Amino acid sequence: MSDSNTTDFTNPSTFILLGIPGLEAAHVWISIPFSTMYIIAILGNFTILFIVKMEPSLHGPMYYFLCMLAITDLVESTSILPKMLAIFWFNSREINFNACLAQLYFIHGFSVTESGIFVAMALDRYVAICHPLRHSTILTNPVVAKIGLAAVLRGGIAVLPYPLLLRQWPYCRTNIIPQPYCSHMAVAKLACADIRVNSYYGLFVLFCVMGLDVIFIIVSYIHILVAIFCLPTKDARLKTFGTCISHLCAILVFYIPGLFFSLTNRFHQNVPLHFHVLIANVYYLMPSMLNSIIYGVRTRQIRGWVLRLFTHKGT
Repeated sequence: MSDSNTTDFTNPSTFILLGIPGLEAAHVWISIPFSTMYIIAILGNFTILFIVKMEPSLHGPMYYFLCMLAITDLVESTSILPKMLAIFWFNSREINFNACLAQLYFIHGFSVTESGIFVAMALDRYVAICHPLRHSTILTNPVVAKIGLAAVLRGGIAVLPYPLLLRQWPYCRTNIIPQPYCSHMAVAKLACADIRVNSYYGLFVLFCVMGLDVIFIIVSYIHILVAIFCLPTKDARLKTFGTCISHLCAILVFYIPGLFFSLTNRFHQNVPLHFHVLIANVYYLMPSMLNSIIYGVRTRQIRGWVLRLFTHKGT
């Protein structure tokens, strides 16, 4: 066959990323909000890392986990945005087969890692509120480092079967991926093979790995709320609950769109393709931007540092 997009091949040398199908004429305009989100995510997360490093009062478990979250957001957004913007701006649609597998591995792996970090942050809030006198002895720096390492290793191991499975399938239909980045099921659907194992394993990761994270977080917050309601005054209850607001907001931003995206990715027959692709892009990029804003606004020390920087520049 002469058409490179329909030629029989076992492992394609390249895939073609379409961007947002049906909205190609608007790619330049669509790139504006996404590039803005990326810039905010880069500046916001690097600002958090800088302030936590420079401010001794922030050298504690909560802020170490926040730094892990910032690094995870930076890696995940950087795995997607540069190639996406190259498609939108320069029509650079080709991506090497191995680069595609690497991209989806980083995207999915750091999504699972981020979920694990949210569990670690819930653990920190649980110990701080339910066992305040033991907080510093339970969550020591070595323990925090081990928790962070465990989150990264779990994410990497959980999604390792994705590229391994995809590499073994024959691809004989097309090498066109109707979105601006590589993802597990988008690539799997191009295979000329029974990909039920891919779908089942993807659902296993969603429900049995990240689902267990959600259950752990819910259980932690049940204990936290019980402890808060046992406090003697309303002011004490509000002040204590206020320390959890940032974490709760970040959890909602991450898990609710994530569940919606994961399900529509498998059962999206009645969802317009361009809508599905846009929602997926927002899911991967919105938390990276909003997490830094949420914690920057809600954390007094971080907010104070930022205000001092702008005030100093203003004078």
